[in-house]
Amino acid sequence: VPELFARNERVACIFDTERGPMAVVLVGAMIVASIETVWAGLVTPPKRELKTFRYDEAARAPVHLEKGAELGRFKLGSTAIVLFGPDQVKWAEELAAGTPVQMGQGIGLPRA
Repeated sequence: VPELFARNERVACIFDTERGPMAVVLVGAMIVASIETVWAGLVTPPKRELKTFRYDEAARAPVHLEKGAELGRFKLGSTAIVLFGPDQVKWAEELAAGTPVQMGQGIGLPRA
């Protein structure tokens, strides 16, 4: 589908980790009802508008997520794109373009 990720709902989550910056982009398909995060709740109500939320500007304690903890959820499934800085991750050798990935499946390990 041309420009698929440009047309769908998106939530970009940027993290400062002990190994460097990391981003998770939640891409909700056009039929997704909404996207939620564990710290902000519902962040994409079904409207066509741009909304920016900067957690560091909110009067709250920092978000700390343990390994494997829930980050957020789609209210009807979609795609999560995970981005790391250069040489931060040693990817699993069995992964290749087009390889299906299941929830909870290991896809790589942090480099020392």
